[in-house]
Amino acid sequence: MDNEIQQKLARYESFVNEGLRKDLKDTLDARDTIYDQISEYLKLAKDIEVIKDNGLKEMKTQVDLGSNFYVQAKIPDTKHIFVNVGFGFHAELTLDEALEFIKKKEVHLQKKAELFTEKASQIRAHIKLVLEAMAEIMKLDRTPGPRSLNV
Repeated sequence: MDNEIQQKLARYESFVNEGLRKDLKDTLDARDTIYDQISEYLKLAKDIEVIKDNGLKEMKTQVDLGSNFYVQAKIPDTKHIFVNVGFGFHAELTLDEALEFIKKKEVHLQKKAELFTEKASQIRAHIKLVLEAMAEIMKLDRTPGPRSLNV
């Protein structure tokens, strides 16, 4: 019976380490990706506000081409900008339209992040439940069996 209990404990441990912990990491990574997107949209909103507040008609900036490789770019007209609206599409929007879109996109992404946070909490609860069950099994395994009385 001791061997059977050890096998069950090994299966539970494998389930926690290879299943639940991996799911938790994937969920938290997905949530972090969403937070990164929110951060990028908020940076864009801040840049738009700077353009509007200073009445900039043209500007120079640096653009990241990827892998932190920046090039200098000149924007000849700041009346319209291209905004990533999702699924690989970019829309040409006025500054006011872009700010309105960013507000809506941020709300949408926050809701999405909250769902991932809830899912992560559920996975953590499942991990805790399985670990407690394993501790209980180990405790039961250590308790002495019924003693025979010599009368």
